[in-house]
Amino acid sequence: MDRSIRTTEDVLSLLDGLFAPQADRWTAGGADWWDGFYTDRSKPVPFFVAKPDESLESYLERGLISPGRALDLGCGPGRNALRLASLGFEVDAVDLSPAAIAWAGERAREAGADVRFHCGDAFALTSAALSGPYDLVLDSGCFHHLPPHRRVSYLALLDRVLAPGGHLALTCFAAGAMGSELPDADFYRTSGLQGGLAYTPESLRHIFRDLTEVELRRMRDEPSDSPLFGESFLWAVLFRRPAG
Repeated sequence: MDRSIRTTEDVLSLLDGLFAPQADRWTAGGADWWDGFYTDRSKPVPFFVAKPDESLESYLERGLISPGRALDLGCGPGRNALRLASLGFEVDAVDLSPAAIAWAGERAREAGADVRFHCGDAFALTSAALSGPYDLVLDSGCFHHLPPHRRVSYLALLDRVLAPGGHLALTCFAAGAMGSELPDADFYRTSGLQGGLAYTPESLRHIFRDLTEVELRRMRDEPSDSPLFGESFLWAVLFRRPAG
C-alpha cells in the first residue's frame, strides 16, 4: 500500500510518473534521452548552431536588457550563454544533459568565455547552485517541453531567482506553427507530450500574468548564412518583473 503523498512536490512527482519515460525529457530521468539527442553533433538540428537568438540580440541592441547576472535555462550547447558572457554578463547555464554541458564547455573554452555550467534539473538544483537574483532569465526552448503541472515549478523558480525589475526572455512553440495544441488535461490521458506544447499569446499572458509584457512576437526566420538563430515557428517573448 502506497500512502506517501503529503507535500505539493509529492503530487508533482506523482504526475511526472504518469508520462511515458520517452516523453519525460525535462526531468533528471530524461537526461539519457537528451544525451542521445546531443551525441551526434552533425545532425541538422537548427539550434545546434553556434549562434545566439535573433530576439536576444534585438533586446540587447535596443537596450531592453543590459549586462548583469543571467541564468540560461536548458542551455544546450551554450550558444546564448556564450553570447551573454561575451557582453559582460555573469552567466549561470543549466541543462539536464551531460553531453550538452560537455559540448557547451568545449565551446566556452574555445571562446575564452567565463560561464558557470550546471548539469541537472533546474527545479531540483539548490539555491546555492542557482543563487540569484538574476537580472535576466533566458529560456530558449525549455518551457514548451514541460508537462502542464511543472509550470507551477517554473513559476516558483522565477519567483525565487528573478530580480525585481529583471527580465524573462522566452522562446517557445507557437500555436498553429509547431507543437501540440491538445488541452492540458489530454496530455495526462495520452501519457506523452507529443513533442512539445504549443502556446498562444493569450495563454502565455495568462501563465505569466504576474510579469509585465515588454514584447511578444514571432521570431524572425534567419537564413543559414546569418550570424543569428531564428525560426518563425517560435514565439519570442520578453517579460519584466515589477520593480517593487
